Amino acid sequence: MSIPSPERFPEPRTVRDQLEDRERRSLSGFAALAAESRGRQRPETEHDYRTAFQRDRDRILHSKAFRRLKQKTQVFLAPQGDHYRTRLTHTLEVSQIARTVARALNLNEDLTEAVALGHDLGHTPFGHAGEAVLNEVFEPGFRHFEQSLRVVDLLESTRHGHGLNLTFEVRDGILNHSRSKGILTGKDSSGSATLEANVVSICDAVAYINHDIDDAIRSGLITLDDLPGAAIAVLGRTSSERINRMVIALIEGCRDGSIGMTEDVREATAELRAYLYRNLYPCEAINNEIEKAKKILRELYYHLLAHPTKESSAGQASDSLERRTVDFIAGMTDSYALQLYTSVFFPKSWPA
Repeated sequence: MSIPSPERFPEPRTVRDQLEDRERRSLSGFAALAAESRGRQRPETEHDYRTAFQRDRDRILHSKAFRRLKQKTQVFLAPQGDHYRTRLTHTLEVSQIARTVARALNLNEDLTEAVALGHDLGHTPFGHAGEAVLNEVFEPGFRHFEQSLRVVDLLESTRHGHGLNLTFEVRDGILNHSRSKGILTGKDSSGSATLEANVVSICDAVAYINHDIDDAIRSGLITLDDLPGAAIAVLGRTSSERINRMVIALIEGCRDGSIGMTEDVREATAELRAYLYRNLYPCEAINNEIEKAKKILRELYYHLLAHPTKESSAGQASDSLERRTVDFIAGMTDSYALQLYTSVFFPKSWPA
């Protein structure tokens, strides 16, 4: 019996080599491998101890845009209660749920986590209210997923220059993180370039469906008995029961390299989601506050165009003032937007 030559099986040279080798041996044939990434926008020397996707995750986690998510609205604007979700806690819940699914399917957990942590970096203050008003006033339009990609590509920076210089796979997942939700409603969805990003997209919906219900019950806007009875019978009466049922349905519903859900849970999940869009998000109590938030950002936008500041006009000289102003406003936290609006439009008390 011949012994293979050492050249055919070289010893890994670094910890990263060992991690990449572990991915090749243990992950599904449908998983994205860090060693086979399509690469970065600018070439970089690989790290000795981390794979490319691990570096992307770490860059996102340490970015300023990620830290600002702690003071950005999820649904309830500038909540005073300690337990309402913010855009940051939403992001962490998406990451946890998506990693559970990816691990069970033998997909790349590092890529999944990087996409999950980065998917909402471009969200505005005051949640979708801010997105709607910027889309209204900025002629090219504004979509938070495109802004999230702009954040990691241009607005954040590292010692290597503008942008975080992430891999293609993470950038693709961030840009397309809303495209796979059609699976929940039975519509065809082309999704992203990787299964990991498709997992994040669906788990984004799993997270917000459940935590928005939890927050709405906490606020007194709805009760558990207001929710569609048939859907609750399938999914459960508590958030943990419903998330567990949805996650299991995702894991069991994935076949032959495609992401899906078992049909009974998919239908129940779609029914709950439709209830939120029909009864909760447009309700008078939330909508009244949304209109106030829109007024704040709309007036700030036009004021900053007429009276640009050093901060609001910073950015690429090749970008229009409108583009730079949108970047500035989109990056604000709720509290900063309120503070700036007060300083600009409220009269100051005359000192004694």
